[in-house]
Amino acid sequence: RKRQRYVEKDGKCNVQHGNVRETYRYLTDIFTTLVDLKWRFSLLIFILAYALTWLFFGLIWWVIAYSRGDLEHLGDHTWTPCVNNLNGFVSAFLFSIETETTIGYGHRVITDTCPEGIVLLLLQAILGSMVNAFMVGCMFVKISQPNKRAETLVFSSHAVVSLRDDRLCLMFRVGDLRDSHIVEASIRAKLIQSKQTQEGEFIPLDQTDLSVGFETGDDRLFLVSPLIISHEIDERSPFWDVSRGQLERDDFEIVVILEGMVEATGMTCQARSSYLADEVLWG
Repeated sequence: RKRQRYVEKDGKCNVQHGNVRETYRYLTDIFTTLVDLKWRFSLLIFILAYALTWLFFGLIWWVIAYSRGDLEHLGDHTWTPCVNNLNGFVSAFLFSIETETTIGYGHRVITDTCPEGIVLLLLQAILGSMVNAFMVGCMFVKISQPNKRAETLVFSSHAVVSLRDDRLCLMFRVGDLRDSHIVEASIRAKLIQSKQTQEGEFIPLDQTDLSVGFETGDDRLFLVSPLIISHEIDERSPFWDVSRGQLERDDFEIVVILEGMVEATGMTCQARSSYLADEVLWG
C-alpha cells in the first residue's frame, strides 16, 4: 500500500486543520493572515482595499457637493463650491483618487469655504496613509519571503544505512544550488512514527529526535559544497533494535529540516524534506 507522507519531498506539510471553531483568532492577526493567503487572493484584497476606499470617499465628496448645492450652480462664477470643477460622481471619484494618492493634477482643488470638506480631506489623507502602509507592507513581506530560496536547497532522494568508520550510520545528502550562501546553517532530523506507551496510550504521530551531531556541533553546516549528514545508530538511536528486514516493513518517516539565514537578505530560511521507510536503502 502507498504510505501517506507527513511532509512532502518539496517540504510541504500534509496537515489540514479541521474543526477550528475559534476562527476569530485569524482576524486578530490580520496582517499574518493576509501574508499567508495565496497570491490571487492577496492581489484581490490589495485591489479591493484601494478601490473601495476611493469609492467610499468619492461618494462622500459627491454628497457634500450635492448637499451644498454645488451641482446646481455649475458654471456660476459667483458661486464658491467646496471643490472647484466637481460636476458629478465621476469627478468626485477622480478627486478622491487624486487626494488619497497625492497626485494633485490641479484641475480640481478644495476651497477654504468648506469646513466639512477640509475635515474630510484630513481624514482621507490620514486613512489613506494607513491603507498604503498596511497594504504595501503586506505586499513587501509577501514578496520578500524566503520560501523560494528553500527550493534551491536540495536533499538527496534517498537515505542510506551503511558503515562509516566501522559504525553503522543513517546518511543523506544536502546541497545548495546558489552561489550566495546560507549563513549559520543548521540541520536536524525527526523520526515520525506511531507509538504505544507502557500505559497503553497510542500516539499516532510521535516525534523523536535523531542526533545528527548536536553534541559535537556537526549539525552546524558550512554549506559551500554538498555535505553528507550522518546519524550514528548507537544505543541511543531509535534504530538500534531495527534489523534490515524490519526496516523494510516498518511504517515511519524521517523529516529533515535545514535552517539558516539568506546571505543576500538576512532573512531566515527553512528547507524541509522527508524519507519514508522504502526510501531508506540498506547498504
